[in-house]
Amino acid sequence: MGEAGAGAGAPGGPEASPEAEVVKLLPFLAPGARADLQAAAVRHVLALTGSGPGRALLAGQEALLQALVELAPASAPARDAARALVNLAADPGLHETLLAADPGLPARLLGRALDPQWPWAEEAAAALANLSREPGRCAELMAALAAAEPADSGLERLVRALCTPGYNARAPLHYLAPLLSNLSQRPAARAFLLDPNRCVVQRLLPLTQYPDSSVRRGGVVGTLRNCCFEHRYHEWLLGPEVDILPFLLLPLAGPEDFSEEEMERLPADLQYLPPDKQREPDADIRKMLVEAIMLVSRSPAPQHQVGSRCGTRELVQGCRGWGRGVLIGDEPERGMENLLEVQVPEDVEQQLQQLDCREQEQLEREQERELELALAPEPWVERTTPT
Repeated sequence: MGEAGAGAGAPGGPEASPEAEVVKLLPFLAPGARADLQAAAVRHVLALTGSGPGRALLAGQEALLQALVELAPASAPARDAARALVNLAADPGLHETLLAADPGLPARLLGRALDPQWPWAEEAAAALANLSREPGRCAELMAALAAAEPADSGLERLVRALCTPGYNARAPLHYLAPLLSNLSQRPAARAFLLDPNRCVVQRLLPLTQYPDSSVRRGGVVGTLRNCCFEHRYHEWLLGPEVDILPFLLLPLAGPEDFSEEEMERLPADLQYLPPDKQREPDADIRKMLVEAIMLVSRSPAPQHQVGSRCGTRELVQGCRGWGRGVLIGDEPERGMENLLEVQVPEDVEQQLQQLDCREQEQLEREQERELELALAPEPWVERTTPT
């Protein structure tokens, strides 16, 4: 992102500190500032977010952060300001500094993301998705939801916005899905999502096949995967009130040819699919789908229901040789039915944790780069924006 550092500098003497130079931008970001000067100031800020030192410089500037959030939505620089916040939030090392400088930032971004009239709500949702990836920040955002809205209505509004076509005619709101996935790390969020009296999970299920955005599909599948860690809800999830299994299996289905006997064992929604049926193309989403199926079948009764009655083995095995392979074992030994309760040797656990940490760090780096490239201004985009 070397080009991002080439933005026009603010006027000032050669001995002025970088912090002082940034402060000089504030009058040009204020309401009522001349439009062309305001646009130039915001472009300069956005250019600074294209480099690590630039992001570190901006993250501690409370007045500047507030000015970026409060820019009038109809003004030309507002979108660049929103993208600058996305880039700042994409750096996990700056989250603490960012929120210390502006503790009210998550609540204001949340208000923007859920405002059906706000044109840059997608960027606000993307910034929140970045901010909520770490457990500590996720807890703070849950607190902001609770403080901004009575009871659970904050999460309810988020789910409604995600599941309502055309909720915001000027923003697709795909990034609400990864935001919800991050929030579902919290027990309180999972309790809300899995409340049988709310009908929340049922509204999310059709989005596992959402054709227009892998971001939305991945966020919803991640949310469902996290919900499947709550083993006391497994029978309810698999039962007729939710019937989650076909929605987890259908994206994994491709143009396989099954025998009549195998076909009859599949759920009705997965039988006799058209020959041009496409499997989920994103390998990470396929992995989360398989993980959700394995989680929801980890106790003996659901294992039999998922593995035997519904022909899950045949369908998931169809993924072998297509991207990342998947192996389904035979019936587990006694005492090994619930893998989350199996005692793992300490040395093996340490090795697995190290592998998980390396994989997570690599994934975060890739996500940061994708967000920066997708939401950077046109002069600094290095590839087309993904759908």
